[in-house]
Amino acid sequence: MQLQEKIMVADTLAGINGELLRYAEMIPQSENKELKQTLKQLRNACEQSQEELYNIAREKSYYVPAAKATDEEVRHVKELFTQGTI
Repeated sequence: MQLQEKIMVADTLAGINGELLRYAEMIPQSENKELKQTLKQLRNACEQSQEELYNIAREKSYYVPAAKATDEEVRHVKELFTQGTI
C-alpha cells in the first residue's frame, strides 16, 4: 500500500511541476492583461498544491531532499550570476 501511495505522490508532483512549467511559458506570452492575471492566479494555486504535496511527501519520507548547499557552493553560484556566466 505504501509503495503505491509513494508512486502516486511522485506522479502527482511530476504532473504539477509540468503544469508550473506551462504556466511559466504562457504568462509572459499573453498580451491580454485579464488572461495574464488569471494564469498567474492559477499558477499560484498550483504552486500552493505542489508545496502542500511536497510537505506530505517529506513527512512520509517519500521524498528526501538533497543535502543543503555549503556556504562555498552558494558563494560560487552567486559569483556565476553576478559575473554573467549563467
